[in-house]
Amino acid sequence: MLLQALYLVAIVVEAMSAALAAGRRSMDWVGVCMLGSVTALGGGSMRDILLGHYPLSWVAHPAYLLITAGAALFTIAIARVMHGLRNVFLVLDAIGLALFTVIGCNVALDMQLPFVIVIVSGMITGCVGGVLRDVLCNDIPLLFRSELYASVSVVAGALYVGGLAARLPHDGVMIAAMSAGLALRLLAIRYGWNMPKFVYTRDLH
Repeated sequence: MLLQALYLVAIVVEAMSAALAAGRRSMDWVGVCMLGSVTALGGGSMRDILLGHYPLSWVAHPAYLLITAGAALFTIAIARVMHGLRNVFLVLDAIGLALFTVIGCNVALDMQLPFVIVIVSGMITGCVGGVLRDVLCNDIPLLFRSELYASVSVVAGALYVGGLAARLPHDGVMIAAMSAGLALRLLAIRYGWNMPKFVYTRDLH
């Protein structure tokens, strides 16, 4: 029940953050709703398609589409005060990343897939929605920049899977994995931690 409630909060936050990105691109209201829903639900949809896990979450629960589209439209109404909530959204986005990662891992675990696939499933769930948002907004996806993002998802997923493999209590493992992912993401934002960059400027010709 708690996981479901947190999931709803996470998709609302992701939809609202995507709506702000749509506003910076001067999209119409339909575009805002579409981008909000794609960002919030895209990671889980991509995971399910790749794993052959059907029906997709928003097909099984159409209300998710209404919730994410509604959150995006609500963002339009309160956009003028959103700048004051930037730090709140950064924290909520980090929570969403950790939560989506655990949910993605659970789907793969239920399908009895290998642990490597379980961790990748968590990463896809946590990160792909943001990639789709950035691609549709013609930005370089955050996942492909040096900022710690996908690596946070991998760490959280590995801790979650490792804890379950060690037969530790599920709720404790879930809370510990999500807390570690959240802490790592927030510390990366606070101190500007980055992954090493690959820079190659030499002409092959």
